[in-house]
Amino acid sequence: MTELNEFINRFQFTLPLTHQPKRSVGKTAAVLLPIINKSTPTLLLTQRSPLLRSHAGQVAFPGGAKDPEDKSLVSTALREAYEEVAIPPEKVQILGQLTPQQSIGGYEVTPIVGLLPDGINYQPNPSEVADVFEVPLFDALSLHQHKYIDINRAGKRNRVFFYWYNGHLIWGLTASIIHQLALQLK
Repeated sequence: MTELNEFINRFQFTLPLTHQPKRSVGKTAAVLLPIINKSTPTLLLTQRSPLLRSHAGQVAFPGGAKDPEDKSLVSTALREAYEEVAIPPEKVQILGQLTPQQSIGGYEVTPIVGLLPDGINYQPNPSEVADVFEVPLFDALSLHQHKYIDINRAGKRNRVFFYWYNGHLIWGLTASIIHQLALQLK
């Protein structure tokens, strides 16, 4: 577990706020970046159901919009991870959070980084998740694996990150969050 301990010690996560300030504009969301504590640590990802109205079939982290009942964005990420793949919130050790990113759908998405023990029985909610899979953490964080294209959208240049892992295309906001984490560790 030395590599994972070095990862945790090398990386200075921003501590999550326990109570988020009220926002008058925009929508907020949170995703959980679940790191599985194995001899070779992995990052848990989901493939969204092809039946969903938005982002159908895409690879994502468990997460979603903040509900009014959520006390914080950590609460949002943990609730969504439980609803989508049955990750028990009490099994997640929160390590911190990354800088929020804007989604194409207009959400400010805050990535919450959490450590999970090995051996959790993930149960995908079929109305939201088609598949659950793991990527070796240090492969995902290897910057040479991160590819990108620049596209123009509404007169603004956007960089879209992507890479393939074991038949899964990881791209868009999910790949951008992984890239952000990799850059912070560099």
